[in-house]
Amino acid sequence: MDRTTPRPRGRRWLGGALALALGSGLVLAGGAGTAQAADIDVARNGGFENGLTNWTCSAGSGTAVSSPVRSGTGALKAAPSGLDHAKCVQKVAVRPGSTYTLSAWVQGGYAYLGASGTGTGNGTVSTWTPDAPAWKQLTTTFTTGASTTSVDVFTHGWYGTAAYLVDDLSVIGPDGGGGQDPDPVVPATPAGLTAGAVTSSSVALSWSPVTGATGYKVYRDGTLAATVGGTSATVTGLAADTAYQFQVAAANTAGESAKSAAVTARTGKATDPGPGPAVPKHALTGYWQNFDNGATVQKLRDVQAQYDIIAVSFADSTATPGQIVFNLDPAVGYASVADFKADIAAKKAAGKSVIISVGGEKGNVTINSDASATAFANSAYALMQEYGFNGVDIDLEHGINSTYLVKALRQLSAKAGPSMVLTMAPQTIDMQSTGTEYFKTALAVKDILTVVNMQYYNSGSMLGCDGKVYSQGSVDFLTALACIQLKGGLDPSQVGLGVPASTRGAGSGYVSPQIVKNALDCLTRGTGCGTFKPDRTWPGLRGAMTWSTNWDATAGNAWSNAVGPHVHALP
Repeated sequence: MDRTTPRPRGRRWLGGALALALGSGLVLAGGAGTAQAADIDVARNGGFENGLTNWTCSAGSGTAVSSPVRSGTGALKAAPSGLDHAKCVQKVAVRPGSTYTLSAWVQGGYAYLGASGTGTGNGTVSTWTPDAPAWKQLTTTFTTGASTTSVDVFTHGWYGTAAYLVDDLSVIGPDGGGGQDPDPVVPATPAGLTAGAVTSSSVALSWSPVTGATGYKVYRDGTLAATVGGTSATVTGLAADTAYQFQVAAANTAGESAKSAAVTARTGKATDPGPGPAVPKHALTGYWQNFDNGATVQKLRDVQAQYDIIAVSFADSTATPGQIVFNLDPAVGYASVADFKADIAAKKAAGKSVIISVGGEKGNVTINSDASATAFANSAYALMQEYGFNGVDIDLEHGINSTYLVKALRQLSAKAGPSMVLTMAPQTIDMQSTGTEYFKTALAVKDILTVVNMQYYNSGSMLGCDGKVYSQGSVDFLTALACIQLKGGLDPSQVGLGVPASTRGAGSGYVSPQIVKNALDCLTRGTGCGTFKPDRTWPGLRGAMTWSTNWDATAGNAWSNAVGPHVHALP
């Protein structure tokens, strides 16, 4: 789930709507043939090894990333926001009256691939796929008109869905006069590798730039540890008081250079953040944004005192499956990481739990093997040690494997101890039955689970525990869906109601604070209910959650001022 942008009102509706909206755009142009031997790839920088060169993305929605990539060292990541579909376009030179095969590999949220201005048919062809957790190839063809000399090749997502990734895009057909990208040569070996600041779990590295390199690969004791686009990297997830050997190689589409001369660095001694404060019987959870998306930019010290659990959003994934890191965004305004850590310590001293949220729009973390489960546990615990986080929040949007996620959380709990705070933020569809991967995970870690704050927004209609369909935005939607979790095996203390802090906090599903209070009263006291009246009450209900403390602040903290005292006064 991408809580930084609106999302469609339901998967069933969305799939149908997309099919209707695309219409003839989903039909391949007639007369498509097979590429001939003399055909070339007329697209430029289709592997995004040179950033966004030759590409233009709407509303600044696109960025070049070094992970995840399908091949090479670069890929396109574009994030829909509001009504913007994150459309990225390249104009390519084509030959009139010719057939071209357009292909690309995509991953992540809804992704479209197409060409416009072809000069035949309705002028546009396209193909698409819904959420793709692994790289998936899209292919279509088009034929140019008798006077067409250029077409616009495009990719885009869909409003309210997660960010999508594109790599290895090609347009194969006759040369239209623009030629193709010249073949690069393997770059030289990097020089000047030095180790900088170290912590108990990380080492900072830097090196001199290499001409022709589009990325760099960092090796730890001979094993690839990171792939980056610049000339510096911080290798994280390391054991305390341990010596490591590092090397770096330069890369582009032609290949990878030899590894540099090695440098050795030793991590610092372990530091113990100590147990965090106990989470109150009834708690208010808020997500704090480590980025600027138009909401009030906050430092942690500015977060409203009503919040008992503050989820720092978000950790980032690395090239190592399962491994996470945290990169403090300069947009937040901290003068140093030390100041950020001091704010965490101050919040803990005030009785608050500060945890690191894993997932969201930027954190496509894959935990699907024993190795990735261990990498997650080790790196998450390293972040807890380094920053003083009390625990983790699981907000994975691209699908989870309950078997290995449970293993990862068990390993992390064994390291962190019984005071670890563990929260989850599934979508409504993820908690419709005990057979879903999210629900199975929650039940499997019930003995170490703090709270599941399901997101009652960006959803569409869902079934309640009575088998009836309820629409989002009502007391019934909150209570009838919470009932599924309460009767499905979760303890009342492990159930919270997640809602947007303001109308701008989500694409749909905002409810007033009064609706939230009514739902809490219905579930805990049997009062304030709508048409759905549960057959019992759950006075131990944990409380409520919101996205986000920043959107709450934008609205004058109206949500936390109203809901916070009500949560804390529950029976």
